[in-house]
Amino acid sequence: MRLFLLGVAALSLAACDSGKVPSPAERLQGDDAQAGAGIDENLVVLRGDGLIAGAEAFYFAAGRTEVEAALASALGEATERNDLPECGAGPMASTDYPGGLTVNFQNGNLVGWILGNAENTEATINVSSDAGIGTARTELEAISGYNAIEDSTLGEEFIISGEVAGFVEEDAVSMLYSGVQCFFR
Repeated sequence: MRLFLLGVAALSLAACDSGKVPSPAERLQGDDAQAGAGIDENLVVLRGDGLIAGAEAFYFAAGRTEVEAALASALGEATERNDLPECGAGPMASTDYPGGLTVNFQNGNLVGWILGNAENTEATINVSSDAGIGTARTELEAISGYNAIEDSTLGEEFIISGEVAGFVEEDAVSMLYSGVQCFFR
């Protein structure tokens, strides 16, 4: 009887597999990705749960070596690497790329990203929220899920749908971030 039940369970599991499990990039890009077709190898998309670099997608907790290699392929070599031993969240390391992107790592794993304003760059970096660098305050405040972070000691800070956050300076978005940061509050 036990063998019969094991056989039924195995058949049930096999019947559930459609054979079309999407890759991480397809899951992150949603309807835009179709089996790798049309992916811009130089495009980086920043999301509330990680990032996409070309055809590769990384959730927070992805390995540093893989993330840095994919970003270097998409954006060019890193411009700076820093060790941040005294962060409130614990020791971190960061890597900067052309286009104003900084990615943060703890214990060798991706934990966050920051996008600042970068001038004179050919990097293509998009954010998967309705806000981008330079979005006017009036447009920002109209975005569904927008909330100002009251009493921030860092300036005019906001968050959108609990995923992507940022700062406003001179009535426009000046920086966006997600994940773990080395901010001192």
